[in-house]
Amino acid sequence: MYTIGHGTRSTEELVAVLVSADVRRVADVRRHPGSRRCPHLGRDVLSIDLPVEGIAYEWWGEALGGRRSRVPGSRHHAWRNASFQGYADHMDSDGFRSAFERLLAAASRVTTVVMCSETVWWRCHRRLLADAAVLRGVEAVHLLAADKHVAHLLHPDVRADTGGWPVYDRGQEQLPEGPRQRAD
Repeated sequence: MYTIGHGTRSTEELVAVLVSADVRRVADVRRHPGSRRCPHLGRDVLSIDLPVEGIAYEWWGEALGGRRSRVPGSRHHAWRNASFQGYADHMDSDGFRSAFERLLAAASRVTTVVMCSETVWWRCHRRLLADAAVLRGVEAVHLLAADKHVAHLLHPDVRADTGGWPVYDRGQEQLPEGPRQRAD
């Protein structure tokens, strides 16, 4: 599975990067797949322009898109970033897991890239999607440019739960909140 952040690329630049990895399907994981700054990268335009280039376009943002809220008592306490913790919490949902399994199955048949808007993968929920893929035995590669593809490395605080899903807890369960004795 590949990932890419479209950033401010032109359609031609985006296609060149996709072609460099022989991508045949774009799985758009933007929850809100439009862009005022780059209208040519909106869902309505890409769903027309990419098939012309021989690349299928599918929107997966409802189930796999970012911008999720944290869940109280989250098991993903290693995240200090609320957005990433919220997404990790979302990854625990049946809706996410079902969609992600379908995405991995589709990616096993056709070279697929998971696309969002953030150029840098480590500042995007693609980071968590790549962790989930790797923990499920699927190689994840980030497409940075036509000549720069980088293999994903797992987040240092992630481990797999008994079902093989990511848990961001530094390998330790969080202790309940409450008064603590001072260590003097």
